Amino acid sequence: MREKFDLYTKLLLEWNEKINLTAITEPSEIATKHYRDSLTCIGSIPDRASVVDVGTGAGFPGIPIKIARPDVSLTLMDALNKRVTFLKEVCAQLGLDADCVHIRAEDAGRDKVYREAFDVAVSRAVARLCVLAEYCLPLVKVGGRMLAMKGKSIDGELSEAAGLIQKLGGRIAEVQLHPIEGTDIVHSIVVIEKVSPTPPQYPRSGKKVGK
Repeated sequence: MREKFDLYTKLLLEWNEKINLTAITEPSEIATKHYRDSLTCIGSIPDRASVVDVGTGAGFPGIPIKIARPDVSLTLMDALNKRVTFLKEVCAQLGLDADCVHIRAEDAGRDKVYREAFDVAVSRAVARLCVLAEYCLPLVKVGGRMLAMKGKSIDGELSEAAGLIQKLGGRIAEVQLHPIEGTDIVHSIVVIEKVSPTPPQYPRSGKKVGK
């Protein structure tokens, strides 16, 4: 695993000179603020789960999850094709079996290939929880879960999103707090269980998302 993470860092920094992938460029900080942070959610992912990382960007949290948990089936989704090209190169060089898909989350949620196809949807620092729920929950099977990786202070987002989460077929199960080792940072993971099918009108498009 160490060799894979080292190679991932090398590729991340090389490609970051060509396309904007991360503002964090010190290898030690990449390890702490990207890799360790990403790995805080692995205890909430069942064995051999199908996992979709929505708005994965440079591959967080999906690629660290796959390195640490090769048993999972991983799909990485991002709306920017340049990032998807990077992700394909990382997976090829690291020997990771993952699908890298160039698609907008709201389009994926309406696509029969991806709709309610995954055991777990994860997303890290993509959008407010109300928006994130509408992107992710349509992709999750009934009986699966969504893991929203957020900052420490999320009470306002929880209140704002609660009604929509219920409409989408979800239920807020718990909020986990995770101190990031080696820092004074505390992040949270909102665990949302999928308890009923998402109505066909979701996800919506444009400014309606999250309303």
